[in-house]
Amino acid sequence: MTTLLLVGLGNPGAKYARHRHNVGFLAVDAIADAHGFAAPRAKYHGAVRDGALEWRAERFRAVALRPQTFMNDSGRSVAAAMRFLNVELRDVVVFHDEIDLIAGKVKAKTGGGTAGHNGLRSIDAHIGPDFRRVRIGVGHPGEKERVHGHVLGDFAKADREWLDPLLAAIADCAPALAASDAQFTSELALKLAPPRPKEPKEPKEPKPTIATAKPSSRSEP
Repeated sequence: MTTLLLVGLGNPGAKYARHRHNVGFLAVDAIADAHGFAAPRAKYHGAVRDGALEWRAERFRAVALRPQTFMNDSGRSVAAAMRFLNVELRDVVVFHDEIDLIAGKVKAKTGGGTAGHNGLRSIDAHIGPDFRRVRIGVGHPGEKERVHGHVLGDFAKADREWLDPLLAAIADCAPALAASDAQFTSELALKLAPPRPKEPKEPKEPKPTIATAKPSSRSEP
């Protein structure tokens, strides 16, 4: 049976909990909570929650992992979990913050570069680049010098308006990751912006008819 390893990136500790850099932790917690995963336990240099997801009547094992090694050494935890659980590279899905996406935007892909993200760089070094990534946009502060403070700063109160619904939608759509990255992003797009119901068309009014007198065939005297 397939085992999906859902990795959330972040830094352990209460003072980091609401950081933008920790949105990966928030995402895998939302998935585990929504689908009734077991309570966290310490394993693989991380906090692990075992559970299951169901996609189109097929049930499969899923493991939520939050590395507790700090961001720069996340790969050590991921590699240990992969080895012990015998997880294929194609079944490793990493949730992480992305400053090159507007806040609230989500994209999923397999493979690619690390774009300066220390957590991705560490995972790449341990297992190679061909793992799957769910990139969660946290926005760019506008200036390169402000990036560090932006990602290592707390989400603003106003961010809750988009963050909470987004995390709930990610949790609802997580089973689609068993199919493909594209299926997941398609399901997520529908969940976040469902199609508007079609308004019933009003019946067209009949065009007015103009009565015209037919010419008489009788000749006038």
